[in-house]
Amino acid sequence: MLSLTLRQIEYAVAVGSHGGMSAAASALHVSQPALSVALAQLEGHLGQPLFLRRPGGRLVPTSFGQRWLAKAEEAVQVIATLADPTRLSGQTLRLAVFKDLAASCLGPLLAAVAKDAPLLNVVPSLLEFEELTTALRMGRADLALTWDLGLEADIARQTLARIPPHAVLAAEHPLAAHSALSLNDLADQPLILTDQGLSISHMRALFAKAGLMPRIAHRAASLDLMRSLAANGLGVGLSYTNPAARLSQDGRALVTRPLTDAGAEAIVLAKLTISPETPGTEMLARLLPGLIGPPAFPDRLS
Repeated sequence: MLSLTLRQIEYAVAVGSHGGMSAAASALHVSQPALSVALAQLEGHLGQPLFLRRPGGRLVPTSFGQRWLAKAEEAVQVIATLADPTRLSGQTLRLAVFKDLAASCLGPLLAAVAKDAPLLNVVPSLLEFEELTTALRMGRADLALTWDLGLEADIARQTLARIPPHAVLAAEHPLAAHSALSLNDLADQPLILTDQGLSISHMRALFAKAGLMPRIAHRAASLDLMRSLAANGLGVGLSYTNPAARLSQDGRALVTRPLTDAGAEAIVLAKLTISPETPGTEMLARLLPGLIGPPAFPDRLS
């Protein structure tokens, strides 16, 4: 067990910083005899002096004292951070982001933080739907940026935008001539859905609510793969996330068309209801609404 006290360490650091007992005692608002006793006890425990006593009262660190005081100053700063929750949790924020949203949202968000909140360190992690909730509940994330799908009652949400689903089509697809589409327009089309947790079941539910039975031709493991399959004429993709690029990753032209009768889904900033607000979470909650919404996710037409 440690027999040193935080007060002894703090006193020694103050003596080293101020160069003498009188100045250190004045800065700490303690008596000089109390400071002298604490320093003597500390040096007795360490078995060697931290300071050389010189005429005129000035104390100069010994070679050992220089090394010890450097470590002690670091320790005092760490303790000060632990004692102040705003310094500990308000400056570093762990943000879980749904994978398909990251490419559209994360860059603008980090740029805005660097400009408007440079002391806030956002540490992102890219996760699937189920992993997001687990990260919040297990304390591995402070906030989550995601679609409002599969979130339970113990998760608080701030709605950032409401986005309609859209169809992803090869540029030469006959339906690309329309400015917008309906679920009925797609009912007889081979569909390409992203096979990510809740995505397929949610898209199926949209058709079921309209009394339609979708024909799923392909299940894609990622948004990029879904867009590539659609751009190559293998079916019609469905997604809420709508990247700005009008080419698939393999260079094929594609278009997107909004669905007019499928409602809209919310992009939310989520956290555990019982989690306290911190300066970091409050700052992010203020920044995000201006970065996410129709300007960033428009119903684009080629």
